[in-house]
Parts: sequence; C-alpha cells; structure tokens
Amino acid sequence: MIKLEKVLVTGGRSGIIKNVIDKIKDSYIIYLTVHTEKQLEEVKTIYKENKNIICFKLDVTNKKDREKIKDLDIDIFISNAAIGSGGSTLTMPIEKMKENFEVNVFSNFELVKLVIQKMIEKSSGKIIIISSLASILPIPFLGSYCATKSSISMITNALRKEIKYISKDIKIVLVEPGMYHTGFNQVMLDNKYNIENSYFKNNRNEIRDKENFFFNLIEKQDLSSVSNKIY
Repeated sequence: MIKLEKVLVTGGRSGIIKNVIDKIKDSYIIYLTVHTEKQLEEVKTIYKENKNIICFKLDVTNKKDREKIKDLDIDIFISNAAIGSGGSTLTMPIEKMKENFEVNVFSNFELVKLVIQKMIEKSSGKIIIISSLASILPIPFLGSYCATKSSISMITNALRKEIKYISKDIKIVLVEPGMYHTGFNQVMLDNKYNIENSYFKNNRNEIRDKENFFFNLIEKQDLSSVSNKIY
C-alpha cells in the first residue's frame, strides 16, 4: 500500500485554498484547519464523504490550538490563515493593526516553527507560505494588510536561505497571488467604513467608486491559475 503524504492546511475553509484541497483530497492525508467552531462544522459537512480529510479548529493566535499539531508528522504545510483590516493609517485603531500583524505574521510563523521541528528531525518536508502581491503594491486604505504581507514575504525569503544550512531537502516556498475574487477583498474594503469621524468622511463616495473600479478591473474570477501553482 502506498503511504500518503500528510498535508496541514490553515485557513482552509474557502477561496483559493479550497480549490487546492479539491485537487489533492484523493492523493494526500489532509489536516484541514479553520478558525472557528462554526467554520469547522461547515467544512466537516463539505468533506464528510472524504476519509482522507481530518478537520479541526486551529486558531493560529491560540497557543493551545497551535499545540494540537505538535505530535503530527507533517510532510507539507500550507500556511494560509489571514485576516484583513481596511482603513487609513491615520484612522485605524492601533489595536486593529496589531491584530492584523498578530494573525498574519507572528502567529503564522509560530506555527511554522512548530511544524519545521519534525521536518528538521527527518530532514525532509515542504512549507508553502501564502503571501500576496499586495506585499509589493501599496493599496490606499489597505496599508496595514499590505504591510503584513510584505513582512510575510521578507521573513519567508530569509527563512528559505537559512534552512539550507540545516537541510537541502526542506523546501520553503513563497506564493504571492495577485487579485482574485474570493470575497476576502470586499470584506476588507467594506470594514473600514465603520470608522466614524474619519478625516476622509467627505471623500467616502469617491474612495468607494475608485476601489470598486480598481478591483472590478483587475480581480480574476477564475482561481485555477493560482491553485494550480500551489498544487
């Protein structure tokens, strides 16, 4: 019997990563993790017929949740968990900016450090870290999100060079998707309009119109190009 490789996926509920899971679900053992109990029930329902998929809650910011993977023998880790907070640097509460970095950067790399320990022991494995082209494209009113993605890309590129001193057979892969229509961007854009007393309150319609035009123009509806790349 062929032994299937084991893949850990964070942020696996929907979007690009769901497309990836659909491509690999018959060829790998997949530990599919999501942020909340509600999301967990959703993915359990979606994949209830697939015995290769093991679903559980993993809030990357929760130490106890992160430790759930300590005893798992992971061959491939797809680090995809992320949130997006919209708003100007001038008006976004610093707590929201810290939360954005805590989820997207610090907690994700805490998980990478846990996963890579066993990979180092067996001198093999692959870590695929999902960043974004927003890492090099400053988008007005999404500065905090873009900054987290810049940090992810820079840390990943440094980690790739570092790991070569330990093992040539542990691969660190950075994927920076462009703009795809998954609904994530729209949530991120809309949540900034909840901020009252904004310096930009008289420009809201102009800002919204420009954003809608920009994202309608460049967002791709078909996710297959990036999901194929990750696959």
